[in-house]
Amino acid sequence: MWGLVRLLLAWLGGWGCMGRLAAPARAWAGSRGHPGPALLRTRRSWVWNQFFVIEEYAGPEPVLIGKLHSDVDRGEGRTKYLLTGEGAGTVFVIDEATGNIHVTKSLDREEKAQYVLLAQAVDRASNRPLEPPSEFIIKVQDINDNPPIFPLGPYHATVPEMSNVGTSVIQVTAHDADDPSYGNSAKLVYTVLDGLPFFSVDPQTGVVRTAIPNMDRETQEEFLVVIQAKDMGGHMGGLSGSTTVTVTLSDVNDNPPKFPQSLYQFSVVETAGPGTLVGRLRAQDPDLGDNALMAYSILDGEGSEAFSISTDSQGRDGLLTVRKPLDFESRRSYAFRVEATNTLIDPAYLRRGPFKDVASVRVVVQDAPEPPAFTQAAYHLTVPENKAPGTLVGQISAADLDSPASPIRYSILPHSDPERCFSIQPEEGTIHTAAPLDREARVWHNLTVLATELDSSAQASRVQVTIQTLDENDNAPQLAEPYDTFVCDSAAPGQLIQVIRALDRDEVGNSSHVSFQGPLGPDANFTVRDNRALVVLFVALRRQKQEALMVLEEEDVRENIITYDDEGGGEEDTEAFDITALQNPDGAAPQAPGPPARRDVLPRARVSRQPRPPGPADVAQLLVLRLREADEDPSVPPYDSVQVYGYEGRGSSCGSLSSLGSGSEAGGVPGPAEPLDDWGPLFRTLAELYGAKEPPAP
Repeated sequence: MWGLVRLLLAWLGGWGCMGRLAAPARAWAGSRGHPGPALLRTRRSWVWNQFFVIEEYAGPEPVLIGKLHSDVDRGEGRTKYLLTGEGAGTVFVIDEATGNIHVTKSLDREEKAQYVLLAQAVDRASNRPLEPPSEFIIKVQDINDNPPIFPLGPYHATVPEMSNVGTSVIQVTAHDADDPSYGNSAKLVYTVLDGLPFFSVDPQTGVVRTAIPNMDRETQEEFLVVIQAKDMGGHMGGLSGSTTVTVTLSDVNDNPPKFPQSLYQFSVVETAGPGTLVGRLRAQDPDLGDNALMAYSILDGEGSEAFSISTDSQGRDGLLTVRKPLDFESRRSYAFRVEATNTLIDPAYLRRGPFKDVASVRVVVQDAPEPPAFTQAAYHLTVPENKAPGTLVGQISAADLDSPASPIRYSILPHSDPERCFSIQPEEGTIHTAAPLDREARVWHNLTVLATELDSSAQASRVQVTIQTLDENDNAPQLAEPYDTFVCDSAAPGQLIQVIRALDRDEVGNSSHVSFQGPLGPDANFTVRDNRALVVLFVALRRQKQEALMVLEEEDVRENIITYDDEGGGEEDTEAFDITALQNPDGAAPQAPGPPARRDVLPRARVSRQPRPPGPADVAQLLVLRLREADEDPSVPPYDSVQVYGYEGRGSSCGSLSSLGSGSEAGGVPGPAEPLDDWGPLFRTLAELYGAKEPPAP
């Protein structure tokens, strides 16, 4: 059994002391040889307090740190002490005979803070335990051997310029590997080593703040601040570590735009078209990004009429461009003002405004070689027809705007006057006729006149000249058409037999009224009357014809196919018609040999007209002659016939609908072998009319 157990700690050069030792208590009830109660002994477990070993000790090795001793050990050498657990045999060793514990090497608390061990006393001969094993702990006592470090450093932070004092920038944090529960080895204090007076740091929290107001980014944009962390509460002898904080001032719109010069001068050639770039203007703004965006405008109306200004795609430059065509001869310079304004204004900095600036602009218009300019955009001239060549038509004029005294040469482009009807005087621009003109052949002539500077043939311009040929009464009247007039031999004197019209190719305003004259004298068979109410006569005739047609329309019956208003010649007229003309041509009889009969077909040869008998004109004899020619001419259809054909064409399944030359059954209804229903949908209505069965008689 365990007796007295002692743990000795050597006080060698800063080593720690042992804890309390709790020995087993003894209770005596009596003693041998004396009457009384027997001696009672109560067994107790070991009670080990924690004890410490100072880390990083650099003394001689091995170092005695304690001693084990049991009351069963009477110094006879029969007791053996054993040590097991963490580091036993390597870090810690025990003398089996004496129980002395030694540490074999320097310990680091940051590597391992404590060790758990088992102590036991056994019989050296039999290894029989003399006491139960008991656990104890050896703690490595910390010393200040680790400086603070910033694991996240170096740091980068951003704070707006013009920030107020005390504005938080960033928080830095340092770590100390020493034991924070023992002493001040891990108690840190923060200070600013570099960066004063612009920034400060909270000693306990490490929060970096601005220390002065109105820090201007345009003056200094970036600051390097050095922060130190020191342990031992910042006292002397403490270890320290440092880090850097790069602080960048972000931009705010605290600067208005400013033109670097008060006057800008540009020049532009007068031929520059709308949209041509004249120049660039830039108002300087030290701000960045959107805070430096600007809009430009022209303040004076004089400049805004001829020029316009816009902002480029970067939002920084003003682009001055031509707005309307310029003319050096009418105006040679423009003067106006341009304003630049920030598009985004922060209300917090209005006191630093106004955020706009004005500059003066002068634009000089440069002269450019220009082609001659005509006095008119187009010319319209007139000349009477039939005039002799060389007749003056008119004059055109052009001038050199750059040098009005410079001579101009005129010419007519050949493709505009292919017939060479006109000529132009090269120096004066007068146009003359080169050939007689006929209005009835051509009324309008479209010429293209070219004006060229003599000093520079490349400077030329064109103009359209339209010449109208005026009419003169130079054409005799002509009959509107050839007339072949017939008259009946029974015509009464004074009867109207023909209306004759005459045409005049000249314009109505230039030609007099056309008059007619007929045969004169007592032997004249015809008279001609010059009637100026000719249109009324035509109207009356047309009205009469319309009324006649209206009567026929009232008497119209839809079933009628032929309207025949002549009785004919009876049996003597049977040869006048061929009934086969009204039937299907496929079923017509073949034509008899010889000259064609009186049919409605073209003759093979036309009968020649007999010449007019010589001598005085006899109207009766002439009419008889013409009547005989008409009777003998087979090409003339009979005047009492109407050509009506009852042939529908080929390809119909039902054949011809005409009753001529076709048989029919009683009642006119097709037989059962050919029902109307089989003819298809086109004859459905006809089938319903003729194919319906009559109801049976009652």
